[in-house]
Amino acid sequence: MKWIIVTGESRGVGKAIAREILMEGTYGVIGISRSKGAEVEDLKQLGGEHFVHLTYDLENVEGIKSLYLQQLKRLGVIHGFVNNSAWAYDDIISNLRVDPLEKMFRINVLSPMHLTKYVIRDMLLNKTEGSIVHISSISAHTGYKGLSMYASTKGAIEAFSKNTAREWGARGIRSNCVIPGFMNTAMSASLTDEQKERIYKRNALKKETAMASVVRTVLFLLSDQSSSITGTGIHVDNGTI
Repeated sequence: MKWIIVTGESRGVGKAIAREILMEGTYGVIGISRSKGAEVEDLKQLGGEHFVHLTYDLENVEGIKSLYLQQLKRLGVIHGFVNNSAWAYDDIISNLRVDPLEKMFRINVLSPMHLTKYVIRDMLLNKTEGSIVHISSISAHTGYKGLSMYASTKGAIEAFSKNTAREWGARGIRSNCVIPGFMNTAMSASLTDEQKERIYKRNALKKETAMASVVRTVLFLLSDQSSSITGTGIHVDNGTI
């Protein structure tokens, strides 16, 4: 079985990505998230033996080595990694608190970096030419009140991805970022309709970003069709300025 790891596959964009990979049929999906609810069962029914869920809290950076050695490695050869899982700590800078900031960096930056480490080692061991895709955020490219700290985690992962591409491109390992615009997801559930409309007005199409566009871009970057694309970020943001 050729496997793609998708973090945060239990809901939202992550579930949509996992579902499209399974429907496309080339790869199996290893989903990693904290919860195993009805959403995960839906994917299991769709994918059967082509879908495996691992319950794991990505705040636990130190346990990722064991996660790889004891579970991921035993499942088979890894051909791709979609770093989708994220946690948002939204507030203005003058209210910054260390504990939630550190939690956000552990989930959004340190764990994806450690998972990338073991994914690359697996690809080298098996002589796999694979693809790594990080889900970033438009907040790393344009300012939003209250998102400076969250945006800094996405900026960090974009810099990490670019340098990963440079380090390992000669071995056929690609690394890219998909940069979605504003979507209606669990992270935006607390916003009012008025707040959402103000955000939509900042993009050229004056509407929310279609999740399907984001998902198909991820699948494109995982596929051989994008074999010459690495070290970049693709904006799927309705022309946000």
